[in-house]
Amino acid sequence: MTDDGSIDQSRRKYVRGPLERGHLDPDAIVQFQHWFKEACEHIDVEPNAMTLATVDSNGAPTVRTVLLKFFDRDGFLFFTNLESRKAAHIEGNHRVALLFWWPELERQVEINGVAERISAVEAAKYFMTRPRGSQLGAWVSQQSHVLTSRKALEMKLDEMKRKFANREVPLPSFWGGFRVVPSTIEFWQGQPDRLHDRFQYVREAQGWRILRLAP
Repeated sequence: MTDDGSIDQSRRKYVRGPLERGHLDPDAIVQFQHWFKEACEHIDVEPNAMTLATVDSNGAPTVRTVLLKFFDRDGFLFFTNLESRKAAHIEGNHRVALLFWWPELERQVEINGVAERISAVEAAKYFMTRPRGSQLGAWVSQQSHVLTSRKALEMKLDEMKRKFANREVPLPSFWGGFRVVPSTIEFWQGQPDRLHDRFQYVREAQGWRILRLAP
């Protein structure tokens, strides 16, 4: 950034090489698995961080970063307070988008699909693996609601520590997970002169159709 606040010269040269059709697995989930493995090997901080986009009842979009906790052929799983803004948006419109940005690899992955609530059994199975502090945090925060002060949050945490002292922290009824079932998955590889390589997988009845998109 220049002294006058201009960012027009903040350009990055992409040098990691092209993405060719022959490099891609026919299965979008397998291809994501390959790229995610490389991200975990090269990115030190939260390679599973992903932007989640939702829309409210008026069609106004909201984005935030959440953490991918599991993925398989059924979709991409994240967890949240079920009374949060994002959960309310999903309740009204199940269509969502996810975006992974891995600058060290000069790559993006964009996923569009439908978010579905997972069962309480699935949520509890994951919840029991969380650190105790994170379990207590789930009980403390009324996510997205107005908070009077930081002190109020800390007092609530002290209350939960006393309440669950010397026993397991149970799954809150208002906490759970969503699985994003993809309809399209796009793999983006940065290239020189902004002529980026983009391949979009489109889900069809018998598998995936792969399209090359203009940058």
